Amino acid sequence: MNLSHRLPSRLKTMTKLHVSSLDANRSSVSAVASFVMPPCSRPLRRAVTFILAISISIFVLYRSLDSLDAVPRSSSSIFSRIFPSFDSFQSLELEEPKLEDVLRRAATRDNTVILTTLNEAWAAPGSVIDLFFESFRIGEGTGMLLNHLVIIALDAKAYSRCRELHKHCFSLETEGVDFSGKEAYFMTRSYLKMMWRRIDFLRSVLELGYNFVFTDADVMWFRNPFTRFYRYADFQIACDHYLGRSNDLENRPNGGFSFVRSNNRTILFYKYWYASRIRYSGYHDQDVLNFIKREPFVFRIGLRIRFLNTAYFGGLCEPSKDMNLVRTMHANCCFGMDSKLHDLRIMLQDWRDFMALPLHLKQESGFSWKVPQNCSLDSLRRYDESMYDEESEPPGESQE
Repeated sequence: MNLSHRLPSRLKTMTKLHVSSLDANRSSVSAVASFVMPPCSRPLRRAVTFILAISISIFVLYRSLDSLDAVPRSSSSIFSRIFPSFDSFQSLELEEPKLEDVLRRAATRDNTVILTTLNEAWAAPGSVIDLFFESFRIGEGTGMLLNHLVIIALDAKAYSRCRELHKHCFSLETEGVDFSGKEAYFMTRSYLKMMWRRIDFLRSVLELGYNFVFTDADVMWFRNPFTRFYRYADFQIACDHYLGRSNDLENRPNGGFSFVRSNNRTILFYKYWYASRIRYSGYHDQDVLNFIKREPFVFRIGLRIRFLNTAYFGGLCEPSKDMNLVRTMHANCCFGMDSKLHDLRIMLQDWRDFMALPLHLKQESGFSWKVPQNCSLDSLRRYDESMYDEESEPPGESQE
């Protein structure tokens, strides 16, 4: 059998069939157009005929694709064939951003970010996070700093709320701990895991090359704090009690507010701090910092530590005395969500009242905070070993 003679004839037959089918499609389009269109101008008829022809062609294409059963079809897969980047676009929408990407978008020119952590209890509407944002809005020159704030969400609901409020969010999970649905009560196992997870996370930020200001969400930002940081310090931290000299190791630090520069010294220090949790089992990060700040290792690596003056970086433990100087105020020395929220709202109102004063009255030293009220040093107490059993927790003891 001579295939060379049969093939051209077969091609001619298929060509004729194809042409005849096209003629049939044209005639069907014309018939439909003449049926559905009333008498009108020639350009309008041509436009409608063209649209119907395109519609029929798409329908024929869809049927022909649907008839191929080699690969299951879906509406999204059809878009993927026509637009190859469609699937990759979908995956980008669903994928949570990586830490380095979030930090890069939020960082200042010198690679500095502001970090805070958030769980469900503090993320609820009307809770701590809303007051935190409000302080930035009413503070002097603090609103723009929100562009550099990254919120580290410790559970799914906190992450969802963060996405509603802010553009720089990162989801951080802690294995074996669920921070959603309740407060992380002070000195419980969940609280300690959360605090130590925070230290380890901050070490990873330093290793990525970013300086950071870490702030608890119950720290109110009233002025830009960067102008009061020490230029040559590696690690500087706020205090519950400040003794008058920034390099005095007897100062009582508070881990709720710190400024740390990324270098080999701080990375080694955070690794050492995190590893020291094993030697000092049952203590939280702030206590362990007090233990290790005098140890030979810290001097050997040359870490330059400075303690921040409570005149600028105050708190309920030791409030700033001059509101012309204050940068931040922390709701420390306070347990219980209701007490914390009560005093934070008063603190914000105190600031509004102060800012409403004429300049000459602001410069007088008579205006002072009306807090603490529900929060006070009297509310502090030591926890015995039974307090580490979460099932025996009394309600109302909240994260410091």
